[in-house]
Amino acid sequence: MEIILKQDVENLGFKDDVVTVKSGYGRNYLIPHGFAVLATTSAKKVLAETLKQRAFKEEKLIKDATKIADAIKSLEIKITAKTGDGSKLFGSINNGNVAESLATAGHEVDKKFIKVEGGNIKRLGKYNTTIRLHRSVIIELPIEIIAEAN
Repeated sequence: MEIILKQDVENLGFKDDVVTVKSGYGRNYLIPHGFAVLATTSAKKVLAETLKQRAFKEEKLIKDATKIADAIKSLEIKITAKTGDGSKLFGSINNGNVAESLATAGHEVDKKFIKVEGGNIKRLGKYNTTIRLHRSVIIELPIEIIAEAN
């Protein structure tokens, strides 16, 4: 079954992508929840016209995202956390903590666009995160988890 996504769906596609899914997934989940519409011939024509008109706006968005990416790449993110025995953390560090660190550095990035290597970090050390600023602008940002001074 071919559908047109109305918004980004994790592990499936981005807004306005035409994707093929199993009938049950499309009919019982995506379409009723408003994530997609059926890809009829007329819907595809409307989508093509919309994408053509949006191409110019898209270029500006990509340029802006690239500028932000260059600024973020130059950052050195260090997150302090309470530690127990050795290098083990009390709690964990996740994408929300990375988003807060970026916000304090002056770059607002929604936490759902940040992926932390391994999901949650539970030990001190250096880790990589992936930040998606635009569907075509994805950067790798190294972060370091350091012990909080007592």
